Amino acid sequence: MTISIRHDPYPVMPPYEDIYAFGVETRAQARILNISGQVGVSPEGELPSDFAGQCRQALHNVEAILKKADMKLSDIVKTTFYLTRREDMPALIEVRKEILGGVRPANTTLFISGLVSPDWFVEVDIIACAK
Repeated sequence: MTISIRHDPYPVMPPYEDIYAFGVETRAQARILNISGQVGVSPEGELPSDFAGQCRQALHNVEAILKKADMKLSDIVKTTFYLTRREDMPALIEVRKEILGGVRPANTTLFISGLVSPDWFVEVDIIACAK
């Protein structure tokens, strides 16, 4: 039995670009991992100059935290993306599809005026659930 179930009810319109679910139900006895906001800085302190590179690195940082908790990307049930520039939305969709594949968590994406460093273009926080 899966620990989390996706809910996309009719007549609600289909999820944007089919990259998320409208609701994700997690069953009792699940381990829940809340991952603090991750940005595109590598463990070596390197920051890509482009949005896609930063987004890719932020999701690799998430993946490393999941691995430490004995979880995987498919255990993600909620994502929140914070973008500082609207024009980066198409790149976000492409990087999400590349890294997350068919994982469809509940999702919120916000456009904000800035992050802690003016050089950061994206931050993502995650909730994951597993047995």
